[in-house]
Amino acid sequence: MTGAKALAMLASYAVLTLWVPERWAWSIAQIAAFAGIGVWATRQWRRASPVVTSVWLVLLAAAPLWGLAQLVFHRTIYRWATWEAILTWTTWLALCFLAMQVLEDARARQWFLQFAAYFGGGLSILATVGLLTARGKIFWLFPSGFNDFVLGPFVNRNQYAAFLEMSLPIALWQALRDRHSLANYAMAAAMFASVVAAASRAGVVLMGAEAVAVILLMGSRPIKTGALVRGLAVFLGLIAVFTAIAGWQVLGQRLRDPDPWAVRREILASSVSMLRERPIMGYGLGNWARAYPRFALYDDGTYVNQAHNDWLQWASEGGLPFVIALLILAAGVIPAACRSIWAIGLISVWVHCLVEYPLQQRPGIGLWFFVLMGVLAAQQRGNHTVAEALDKGSERVHIEVGARIECGPQSVSPFKKGK
Repeated sequence: MTGAKALAMLASYAVLTLWVPERWAWSIAQIAAFAGIGVWATRQWRRASPVVTSVWLVLLAAAPLWGLAQLVFHRTIYRWATWEAILTWTTWLALCFLAMQVLEDARARQWFLQFAAYFGGGLSILATVGLLTARGKIFWLFPSGFNDFVLGPFVNRNQYAAFLEMSLPIALWQALRDRHSLANYAMAAAMFASVVAAASRAGVVLMGAEAVAVILLMGSRPIKTGALVRGLAVFLGLIAVFTAIAGWQVLGQRLRDPDPWAVRREILASSVSMLRERPIMGYGLGNWARAYPRFALYDDGTYVNQAHNDWLQWASEGGLPFVIALLILAAGVIPAACRSIWAIGLISVWVHCLVEYPLQQRPGIGLWFFVLMGVLAAQQRGNHTVAEALDKGSERVHIEVGARIECGPQSVSPFKKGK
């Protein structure tokens, strides 16, 4: 449990310092991540235990290795930026691996997921209050450079939404499993209402889809219909109350925008042109903003630092082989996320990457994303362990699979609570 708590502290720190523009904030998180790997390795040396592995790690490791290949073959237009990107991808890889090791135990996973739900819910309340009262300051104290729509440590509404997209399914899943249900319903509703107040169009659509998916997937399990209906009523009622308090008017105005793709359309076209010129190796990881001016279709005097489409930016920076590896990784995660139910937020973030840049600019969001991917991989490993034990005629096995289950040699019911 100590490892789970340390990982939770690191992930929380990474989000709460997203607003810091200086390099030191993310450097501390990276140092802590590699220190965590060192502690784990030391414990392994003293007392070895099985190492949890997954093919996902191989695909994720392809990212920093591809960046190194770009450096070796001089296929990057700015080496320092590529080194920075390599270090970031390596950090995400290390934390995904670390989460798989320290959260292999079902109790540690359950604790971490409940923490993630509480942290997301608490941050959404704090961010909404700050949105209405902080006048553009981070936590009412630190100037952000913006006059409005500063949400806690977030200065970008879509990145804020992407973070909560990972947290809302966890809270709703917990609530439907009768674990502190009212508190979890309230947190899930607060997250949704805060994204409505933040006026993130993609965020509202994706979180709405998440809620529907969680309810349908849970409804396919042997769960009492009455409890499901009551839970849905509580959730929708709380959303209505919280949204009325937080406000929805700005979102309504943005939804009436006659051309939501203005400016982005030209940026995406430029990114496609970049990909066509260097389809194999790209311009070097971390170098989209440096390559873009040559392909820009307009100039309004502002600095364009992202492609507003992470997938297309990854393709233009790393070439088609790089983005194909990430697509294969996503294809492997999607079915596992659907089986777990709580992890469908990972799918939402992959989709959100098609219209925004949740994983490009703020590596702390990526930290949460890949830690949760590690949690999911650990759960997958636990499921396989149970299956192997049953094949060998194990007398009794307890594991967490959406709910605590009990498996015996005579009958197996994946929905019966264990003792």
